[in-house]
Amino acid sequence: MGSEKVVIIGGVAAGTKAAAKAARENQDLEIVVLTMDRHVSYAGCGLPYYIGDVIREEKELLVKRPKDFRADFGIEVIIDTEAIKILPADKTVLAKDLNTGEKRSFAYDKLVLATGASPFIPPVEGAKLGNIITVRTVREATAVKKLLSERDIKDAVVVGGGMNGLEIAENLFLKGIKTTVVELAPHILPAHDADIALNVQKYLAEKGIRVLAGTAVKSFIDDGNGDVGAVAAGEELLKADLVVLSVGVRPNVNLARECGILLGSTGAIAVNEKMETNLNGIYAVGDRAENINLITDRHVWYPMGSTANKAGRIAGINLAATGAEDTMQGVLGTSVLKLFDLNIAKTGLSERDARALGYKVETVLVPAPDRAHYYPGSREIVTKLIVDRESRKVLGGQIFGEGVVDKPIDILVTAISFGATVDQLARLDLAYAPPFSTALGTTIVAANVMMNKLAGKFTGVGPLALKEKMAAGALLVDVRIDKEYFVRSIPGSINIPLRRLLERVDELDREKEIILNCKVGLRSYLALLKLKGLGFEKVSILEGGLVAYPFETE
Repeated sequence: MGSEKVVIIGGVAAGTKAAAKAARENQDLEIVVLTMDRHVSYAGCGLPYYIGDVIREEKELLVKRPKDFRADFGIEVIIDTEAIKILPADKTVLAKDLNTGEKRSFAYDKLVLATGASPFIPPVEGAKLGNIITVRTVREATAVKKLLSERDIKDAVVVGGGMNGLEIAENLFLKGIKTTVVELAPHILPAHDADIALNVQKYLAEKGIRVLAGTAVKSFIDDGNGDVGAVAAGEELLKADLVVLSVGVRPNVNLARECGILLGSTGAIAVNEKMETNLNGIYAVGDRAENINLITDRHVWYPMGSTANKAGRIAGINLAATGAEDTMQGVLGTSVLKLFDLNIAKTGLSERDARALGYKVETVLVPAPDRAHYYPGSREIVTKLIVDRESRKVLGGQIFGEGVVDKPIDILVTAISFGATVDQLARLDLAYAPPFSTALGTTIVAANVMMNKLAGKFTGVGPLALKEKMAAGALLVDVRIDKEYFVRSIPGSINIPLRRLLERVDELDREKEIILNCKVGLRSYLALLKLKGLGFEKVSILEGGLVAYPFETE
């Protein structure tokens, strides 16, 4: 009996990971990888930084070349080749050489579908004009770099304010190009909650990137030479020498659907925990396959490089058929993003999604230094913790700030993955030394604040609800010392420093709702305890204080 033949359609992350892992597990396999690109294995998440010259040369993005796969694993990689039909009954893949048009067939015993996802092109007039580009492959990123070197690009518009779009916008801006981001959703980073995303939006504006959120692109305008010259967005006409489309991707499922492979509720390919489709011997991995959310146990679709690599490895172990098996238990949609000096991370359910799913949600916004405040390099970060009130389980978290955010978000990932409650989170024995953390790390501080809130020790008002509360007659009292207050404060607030609160308490109307504010929330909490002790009942705290306030201040 001959060696088993494995055909993998697609490369980059999931396909090449499946190929390499299968080859390491079972060296008797005959593995062929078919890819439409000339690059089979590259760091797609590094493309924005390649455009911005943070990564100087194309070769730095390339993980392995076809000859490397042949030399290291005995894997045959066939580039510039499109799989055009799968014949499951014959266990054959029909493919076409994109250079010559020649058609070939490839027999398989097992098949892996890893063709990923394609950029969504909005159905807008002028979308096919020159200098309108997507950045999904090394080839496309190289085309942008070539354009920037050959043309005098002064104005760029990035359509789409997700993570990839913002990374590209940052890198274009750093090259001296006036850059505008247009996002259809009410705020950038649509997967994040508004109180987090609006802080990022404010930060980008301060850096010089204009953001038009809640704005639809109506058309792209010809410059008279077949290239884009302007973008009609909302009621504005934006000058544009370059447009980057980054409005999301769609899973490449046509090939699978045509041969009888079932799609899931998300529109991606339905797979089981072994990454198997409904057809025997056929696997699907990466951006074209569904996932399971670890919290809700519902099908989700997270087209992310980290998820693709995990799925590829699992498929590789299973198709090697050596007796060992592996399974994908689920994902949380964890992400981390750097924009200039600001870091943003997310895991689990957002507050918005948790409420929509029927959870009894409680949240806190808690600023704290990422390491001992006296240690050089210490920076503030803001943690948003999302918890179910009934079970007290941690549902999600979002963090932003100029300090370290990947460590605390990974702590939350671990806690959520093992079903931890906020009480268990608060008791974690985390590493501490001044260069790395505070004595109680930011995660523990946020958990302690959440436990106080769940115990009814304070009531919080989020920054998004503040204006509505003040319009209804609530009084915003800033308890910082006056010299801090006059440097920066929220419009409509009054200043009564914490240490003078008792002597000026008669200035406060007990019948009105009083919202206390300071820089991070600590002095507000101390003021709340004082007022509660004096019999004030309608007292709450502006969560996150000024550090997490996403709107204009005076």
